[in-house]
Amino acid sequence: MTAPDIHQTITAVWRIESPRLIAGLARITRDVGLAEDLAQDALVAALEQWPDSGIPEKPAAWLMTTAKNRAIDLKRRAAMSERKHKTIGREADERGLSAPDYDDVLDNDIGDDLLRLIFTAAHPALPPEARTALTLRLLGGLTTGEIARAFLVSESTIAQRIVRAKRALTEKKVPYEVPRGRELGARLASVLEVIYLIFNEGYTATAGDDWLRPALCEDALRLGRVLAGLMPGEAEVHGLVALMEIQASRTHARTGPSGEPILLLEQDRSHWDRMAITRGLAALERTESLRDIRGEYTLQAAIAACHARALTADETDWRRIASLYDELARLVPTAVVELNRAVAIGMAYGPAAGLELVDEIVQSGALGGYHLLSAVRGDLLEKLKRFDEARAEFERSAELTRNEREKNLLLERAQKCAGKQTG
Repeated sequence: MTAPDIHQTITAVWRIESPRLIAGLARITRDVGLAEDLAQDALVAALEQWPDSGIPEKPAAWLMTTAKNRAIDLKRRAAMSERKHKTIGREADERGLSAPDYDDVLDNDIGDDLLRLIFTAAHPALPPEARTALTLRLLGGLTTGEIARAFLVSESTIAQRIVRAKRALTEKKVPYEVPRGRELGARLASVLEVIYLIFNEGYTATAGDDWLRPALCEDALRLGRVLAGLMPGEAEVHGLVALMEIQASRTHARTGPSGEPILLLEQDRSHWDRMAITRGLAALERTESLRDIRGEYTLQAAIAACHARALTADETDWRRIASLYDELARLVPTAVVELNRAVAIGMAYGPAAGLELVDEIVQSGALGGYHLLSAVRGDLLEKLKRFDEARAEFERSAELTRNEREKNLLLERAQKCAGKQTG
């Protein structure tokens, strides 16, 4: 195996095993920041040694052994703070840290370890952007540079977010545990929010030259599937997985040959991934079997399922979608949900009905500066043949978006409206 092949293998092993590795180390050290540092040291050692020694038979166990040896070495040299020194020393005695075979450590309670790590990384005590960065770092196995490129910010910015997040977890003495009782619901909502934020950034990039970033969608889906496996009785976890599976099924139909966006109703549905749709519908069925009252993600998945079941755009059951949005608006009464509901109403009952709802949002001032408000209003005005007003809305939306692909699409629509007005 050549050196590049070995490095590629190490990267793959790290992406798969790092969450388990960090979770196991965090259980022992009770410190997420220290656990990640130890795991990173093990990765560096692998990059240095494996090209000469070859890939070990059990790479995950090798990484765990190396990380624990590093912990022991730090303890012996008193290179840590007194608190971390005592923690490592105590856990070393209690758990047999110097034992040569760590397979048992990797296998024991690994589900619980991962669950604790998920709830710690997405703790609501952290700002949303810090939760997202830390989750991708610890559970997605992404480097700081990869996260920075994904969100189009500097690597130093992401590094600072991660450092501050780990510091905050330590300073706030956030316990490395899965909450129970009422607190579980509140914390789980934060975890699901972080995973869906990651997915949405991949599904429609907020800025930059790319319309979508599939790698982020894949990372979010992987996290969602892990969480569903760890919490099989939580309906909304399966609801989120269902939603992401169905939305991700459209990936190959959402862009043209040059990367230009193709909107939902114009997509070639033969390019939709039917296996992903099948998985999504199965997850939705599982969700609905667990809980009579549908939650936010389950309702959104049910809406996505209406599109997935329609073989052509004309077959879409828009009245059903509008009804689901009515239910979602009662559960999550936000302006963004109302805007999406207006789109569904416009498709089900005519553009005038949708425009009436959009104008109410405009008058409320709730979404000032939100580019999709102008885009939706422009679409409804265009359908009503009020082309001059539609053109102005599309141009305003183009000014507000930070995504270059979306901006070009909006300007094209504005230009077409100008042509129709002239004609």
